Order: sequence, then structure tokens, then C-alpha cells
Amino acid sequence: MLRWAIIFLVVALVAAVLGFGGIANFSFEIAKFIAVIAIILFVIALVAGGLRGRGTKI
Repeated sequence: MLRWAIIFLVVALVAAVLGFGGIANFSFEIAKFIAVIAIILFVIALVAGGLRGRGTKI
């Protein structure tokens, strides 16, 4: 998922350099949205892993 955010960021940078402001803005917004979703999922995975713990085997 983070790979897609980086791809959209690169597309936005290339579009901005070439003067396509609308496409650059749209690609940057998509990249930002995907990056936020990836960070949220990462935090959820950390919390779930921490709550699960290792436990004791009896």
C-alpha cells in the first residue's frame, strides 16, 4: 500500500515539473490519502499485536 503512495507522489512530482498543476494536485491528494490509510493500518496492527501479547503456555 505504501508503494502506491510513493508511485502517486512520483507522478505528482513529474506532473508538477512538466506544468500539469491539476494532475499534480490530484495525484498528491491520492498519495497523501493512501499514506494516511497505511499509517492507520500500521498503528492498528501494532496495537492488536501488543494486546495479543505472547501469553503463557500451560
